[in-house]
Amino acid sequence: MVPVDVPVRTWESLVAAGAERRFRPGDVLLRQGDPPSHVLLLLSGRIKALLTLPDGEVLLLAVRGPGELLGEIAVLGGDGRSATVIAMDRCVARVVAADRFRALVRATDAETDLLRRALRRLREGEEWRAETAALPAGPRVVRALLRLAVPSGEVGLGQSEIGQAVGLSRGVVAVELGRLRDLGAVSTERGRTVITDLPLLQSLAASGRGSV
Repeated sequence: MVPVDVPVRTWESLVAAGAERRFRPGDVLLRQGDPPSHVLLLLSGRIKALLTLPDGEVLLLAVRGPGELLGEIAVLGGDGRSATVIAMDRCVARVVAADRFRALVRATDAETDLLRRALRRLREGEEWRAETAALPAGPRVVRALLRLAVPSGEVGLGQSEIGQAVGLSRGVVAVELGRLRDLGAVSTERGRTVITDLPLLQSLAASGRGSV
């Protein structure tokens, strides 16, 4: 799978240059604060990106799937890793050393594309945090589910993790998920939420209510 925001030529060159590595659920792929020694190209499985704040609070930044480039911002910027990346499923990735990555990016004239990609991701994160800070609990949870779900509708996250994404406690998330379950919008199991009525969830997000 080739990402829509990475040039095909660049992605294929990086895949060819990388060494395969496999990860189990719960494995750390990248750790916040570590030096940027390499990038990862995610070929299968899903990951979650977590940011630990100075006060110890943990924020869930994103869930990503196959076709994702991981760790490139730190490598291009020369800074430490900005977040911790953890495998949610069994993952297969290609590992490309930082020097090799930078050389291939230059060779394929992809610097501008990757910079635009990085800035777009930063804006998305800022917009999400600003949006959730201004909304009550119900709409926060609804919009988080829509953002974090994979195409099948599954959100492979527990209540605590959803809370980390929107700044809510596990108990508050449990209440809001219960309301959505009663409406028939989602089904829930331990550590797993599935969107069962996408149009309804989208209409709740658009209305700004999140629950009725």
